[in-house]
Amino acid sequence: MSKDTKERDVAVNRRAYHDYFIDEKYEAGVMLSGTEVKSVRNGRANLRDGFVRIDNGEAWLENVHISPYAQASVMNQEPLRPRKLLLHRREISSLIGKVKQKGYTLVPLRMYLNRNHVKVEVGLGRGKRQYDKREAIAERDAKREIARAMRRG
Repeated sequence: MSKDTKERDVAVNRRAYHDYFIDEKYEAGVMLSGTEVKSVRNGRANLRDGFVRIDNGEAWLENVHISPYAQASVMNQEPLRPRKLLLHRREISSLIGKVKQKGYTLVPLRMYLNRNHVKVEVGLGRGKRQYDKREAIAERDAKREIARAMRRG
């Protein structure tokens, strides 16, 4: 793998795949302060309760916790502050139309470092019902049982 395409996951939102059907994925940059970038590089980010809000033609990453950097006492930002996402104008206008449809929302799927830039993969998700979640769990268990039986012979 060349140095240009090197990616490293910092945080993954597994809960999003459990709660939503992900239809489309978008890559977005995040506007962070210097101490927040250092904290993200240390793996101190949590995407679990995060969501994306589109306001006045801008995308904002809400409710994502980035822990304060331990070595910087004065320069730290608030851990849960809204952070601006860097998307192209046509992507944002396309997302506005899709999010206005009933049942769609934007959720952060993973945060990663791509060539020293912090990026967020945002997914356009449709909420799962309780029976969909049970069906997915049953399917996963069945696959696990089949794999176990194949190993035993």
